[in-house]
Amino acid sequence: MLMRFDPFREFDSMAQRLSNRAANAPSTMPMDAYRDGDRLVVQFDMPGVDPSSIDLTAEKNVLTVQASRKWEPAEGQEVIVSERPQGQFTRQLFLGDGLDTDRIDAKYEGGVLKISIPVSEKAKPRKIQVGAGDGDRPVLTDSRDQSNEEQRVGAGSR
Repeated sequence: MLMRFDPFREFDSMAQRLSNRAANAPSTMPMDAYRDGDRLVVQFDMPGVDPSSIDLTAEKNVLTVQASRKWEPAEGQEVIVSERPQGQFTRQLFLGDGLDTDRIDAKYEGGVLKISIPVSEKAKPRKIQVGAGDGDRPVLTDSRDQSNEEQRVGAGSR
């Protein structure tokens, strides 16, 4: 049986639970975010969450992650310590315009929600070639569209 007692830890835990309940504040989940090539990857720690409770929504440039974790003791069980957060967890991320929110991929495995968001084509870096032109106007070509010579800017026809 668990016999350890720390009065300050119990007080801190109780104060945190009471302030969250009183303010009805949603709990947050720890997150890591990094760029992996042409994708933004975001990972949320969500141990013990039922995958069916996860709700992922992308609206404009806001990604909202919601999940819930509930544990109710069975009849006859006496709770000695209850420190794990319960209830609704919510986190919102404000995404840049350079991400393709139409192609978001999400997987939940081992208590971690991994979200992968590709960088949009128009936000990817591209090489611009500068050539000679008539007068003071240089000729600019975009390396993404080499096949269309009419895309030249300032080609001297003006």
